[in-house]
Amino acid sequence: MSSKTLFRQVKAANLKYNMIENGDRIAVGVSGGKDSLILLHAFKLLRDYSPLEFELFPVTIDLGWGDDWTPVTEYCAALSLPHQIVETRIGPLVFEERRESNPCALCANLRSGSLNRTAIALGCSKVALGHHLDDAVVTLMMSMMFEGQYRTFTPVTYLSRMDLSLIRPLVYVEEKLIAKMASSLNLPVKPSRCPVTGSTNRETVKAWLNDLESRFPHSKRRMLKAMENVNAKSFWESQ
Repeated sequence: MSSKTLFRQVKAANLKYNMIENGDRIAVGVSGGKDSLILLHAFKLLRDYSPLEFELFPVTIDLGWGDDWTPVTEYCAALSLPHQIVETRIGPLVFEERRESNPCALCANLRSGSLNRTAIALGCSKVALGHHLDDAVVTLMMSMMFEGQYRTFTPVTYLSRMDLSLIRPLVYVEEKLIAKMASSLNLPVKPSRCPVTGSTNRETVKAWLNDLESRFPHSKRRMLKAMENVNAKSFWESQ
């Protein structure tokens, strides 16, 4: 049942935003976390149960913490996919050498740059990321609370400078389904090695939204729907 729900939600997002097309070469960002591994599983479902034909290239940006990627490589091999590991020193650079006051932003920019360059080298025109419904809502709330703006990432983002599209096929999928499936499928999920895991503002906002969801079921999905429905004219109209 979970796989059917995942397939249905990913298919719906793809139909609405036209993320994946026949003939695409897609680099998939694989961090080893549950989100990126379920993203690979979702792509397998699309290949098996839809007429779409596309090529996948799982790419892991190694941050330089000495991780063993063997279980992830084996999982990719089980899906008949090549696993490319790009070695970097992003982790030690950000957290030990530069000791950034806002390490998350720099780390994310460096990881994205490495992933995008690798995608281009592989001849890909798209990069798939594992951001899900909860990520979109948390990003919106953080933008409102800390920046005074109403914005979040888009399901499809075109980077004109690199002629590359970023796609987020899991945008309709809730994190609780991802966690449940990762456990039931016994995926080789790697724990995060990030020094600030669990202590960021993002984690605080995420916990608050989860509490809100427990009190008002489906509230996060309705927030996502509100984001899709908003436009500059209607946003300020009185009801």
